[in-house]
Amino acid sequence: MRIRIAHETVYRYETPAKSVIQTLRLTPRSHDGQHVMRWRIDVDQDVKLTEVEDAFGNIGHVFSAIGRIDELTVTVEGEVETQDRAGVLRGTLERFPASLFLRETPLTRPDEALRAFARSVARPGEGSLSTCHALLEAVHAEIAFDTDPTHVATTAQEAFALKRGVCQDLTHVFIACARELRIPARYVSGHMHRPEVTRQDAGHAWAEAYVEGLGWVGFDPANKLCPTDTHVRIAAGLDYLGAAPVRGARYGGEGETLNVRIDVSEKVAQRQAQRQVQN
Repeated sequence: MRIRIAHETVYRYETPAKSVIQTLRLTPRSHDGQHVMRWRIDVDQDVKLTEVEDAFGNIGHVFSAIGRIDELTVTVEGEVETQDRAGVLRGTLERFPASLFLRETPLTRPDEALRAFARSVARPGEGSLSTCHALLEAVHAEIAFDTDPTHVATTAQEAFALKRGVCQDLTHVFIACARELRIPARYVSGHMHRPEVTRQDAGHAWAEAYVEGLGWVGFDPANKLCPTDTHVRIAAGLDYLGAAPVRGARYGGEGETLNVRIDVSEKVAQRQAQRQVQN
C-alpha cells in the first residue's frame, strides 16, 4: 500500500512568543515492510532545520525561532510504501539490547491493580508470543478507546483506573503489563490509514514487544491487531515522551492554542496502475 501523509500543526499565541525551540520526531525510517518514497518538513519561520538522531535511532529535526512570534506552523508531507508483515519487524536500527525495554518509566510504572491484571493474562508455558496476544485482547477489552483525550502525561495507572483513554493510554497499559511479565516492550508513534477516516486530529500509537525467536513484534491494543500495511512507523522509545512527535519550550507566548490536522490516505491511483500492470 502506498500511503500519503499530510500533517499540519499550527501554534497560535495570544501574547507573542519571544523564542521557540522544538524537536520534531516526524520523519519515518525505511525498514523491511516500510519504504519512505519521499518526505518533507517545513516551518513557516526563518529557521534552520537541523537533522539529528536520538539515542534510539529516531530521526529528528531541531529548530529555534527568535523574535515576535504570533503564529507558527509546522507542515509535513510525504509518501510511504508499506507491506503487511503481520507485525514482525525486520531491518530496524537497534542500538540497545532488548532488555533495556524492561525499564520502568513514570508513565509506565504499574501499581498493584496493573500487576494483578498482568498476572491474570499471563500464559505460563505457552511462550511470550501467546501472552502478548492475550494481553492485546485483554487491554482492548478492559480499556475503552475514547477520543476525548485525558492529558499528555496520563500514566498507565491512571488510564487503567479510568478504564478509558486514547491510543497512547492503551499502549502505556500494554507496555506496563508486558514489562511486569518480563517481556521487553516499547512505545511506537506513527500513523494509521483508515479508509473511512481520512482526516484525523492526531497521530497513532502502538506497542512493540520482544518475542524470543521472532524479535520485535507490533501490538496495537486500540484496534486489537498487530500492525499491518495500514501502519506507518515513525519513532520508538520507552514511552510517549521518548517518541513524542513534537517536544519543545518557549519564552513568552501566553495563551497558546494548538491545532493539528492530519490527512492519511492511500494513493489509490498508484495501486490501480500496479493492478493493471499485473493483469
